[in-house]
Amino acid sequence: MNEYDLIIIGGGAGAFAAAIKANELQAKTAMVNAGLPLGGTCVNVGCVPSKTLLWAGEVMHQVKHHGIPGIDMEIKNFDFSRVIQHELDLVEKLRAEKYEKVLSGLEYVTHIEGKVTFVSLNEIETNGQKYTAKKFIIAAGSTATVPPIENIRDVGYITHVEALKLKQLPKELIVVGAGPVGLEFAQMYARFGTKVTILHRSSSVFRSEEELTTRLAEILTHEGIIIKTSVQVKSARKEGSKKIVSYLIEGIQEEVSADEILLAVGKTPNTQGLNLDKAEVEIDEKQAIKVNPNFQTSKPHIYAVGDITNGPLRLEPTAGREGTLAAENALKDTQNSIDYTTVPWTIFTDPQLAGVGFTEEEQMKKFGTCMCKTISFKDVPKALIINRPEGLIKMAIHPETKQIMGVHILAPNAGELIAEAMVLIKNKNTIDDVINSLPMFPTLAEAIKIVALSFNNDITKLSCCI
Repeated sequence: MNEYDLIIIGGGAGAFAAAIKANELQAKTAMVNAGLPLGGTCVNVGCVPSKTLLWAGEVMHQVKHHGIPGIDMEIKNFDFSRVIQHELDLVEKLRAEKYEKVLSGLEYVTHIEGKVTFVSLNEIETNGQKYTAKKFIIAAGSTATVPPIENIRDVGYITHVEALKLKQLPKELIVVGAGPVGLEFAQMYARFGTKVTILHRSSSVFRSEEELTTRLAEILTHEGIIIKTSVQVKSARKEGSKKIVSYLIEGIQEEVSADEILLAVGKTPNTQGLNLDKAEVEIDEKQAIKVNPNFQTSKPHIYAVGDITNGPLRLEPTAGREGTLAAENALKDTQNSIDYTTVPWTIFTDPQLAGVGFTEEEQMKKFGTCMCKTISFKDVPKALIINRPEGLIKMAIHPETKQIMGVHILAPNAGELIAEAMVLIKNKNTIDDVINSLPMFPTLAEAIKIVALSFNNDITKLSCCI
């Protein structure tokens, strides 16, 4: 009765993709979920709610900073609690339509809510019941990391989960950590009117192309966000209603106070409590499950996907694709894998920072040289039309074949633009292919052709539509 072809542990993007593929293959499957509601991080406390609030902040910002002469607008009312409720309502709607309803329609998949522990190589226990399977896929996700800051638990903090549900707008916010979560939430709350200070341990707000990350930091600083890098956060304390964080910067101790402290230093895989030692599944020093390119763990019949693994990219689209391929590998003995160098990523600040493929640093390591060009969006007519010329686009090509190896973009809607670059890299196109293409004018996407042209031409001496 409790025997299955496949048991999937988790209920997020990777788990759902695996369940849908298993259902297509008519495999008797159980999907066991605990923690976050169905849909996991993305729909509940990740992509959907955060981007909803980011869009609200962007609308408010554009009202004040559209830059069009002759148009004067103002925000008559800003009800933070209603904006939050709109976000939560959308989360509930999408969770019901895209996860709960989808799951109920999977004929061969049984949904079980409960915390999982492995009992042996082929057996788990949940809710006091034992279940066996021939194959397993672990897709249990991750949880926000709490760094070792003295007194931080006593003082109190929020993570991205709580930051999406606040009923009152903080007057002041300390964000510990940059990267996608830290930068997005910092700008979001700053645009809502909160005074935001970012404390980040690295010298750059994000590990990518330095020209672009430096420009993004400049833009955020111009918007009023205080950014402190190369910081060692030491301790926290309370004084009245304020929370105070002490930190070292260049050997000097400084302090900053706020209503809330948002921790955004990364995520820890949810491997604790699964009793993976009973299944002989190995984890690394960061508590992530070790997997091979086919998503197999140290035990070949057990697969793992998404945030819980030591994979190179932790993104919702990769988790979903990994789930699909892992299910097929498990049930059909295929050897599917992903070329992660062709997978794009995006930080949804405004402007957005997106990239795919090699950075200049990575090309230098691989080839000992880099053929790279960077252009400003001041040379892209559409950016001037919409008064958004602050961005940059950088392209790296193979030093001999001219094949496009990497594209990184800082611009409005860079997450949309990077899709074209993804296809170019996946298909091994050269800059000549791009130069000979005919993109629509005027568009921001034209920037990809302009940066390709810059390898052979002085683009300041070219007309539009060249």
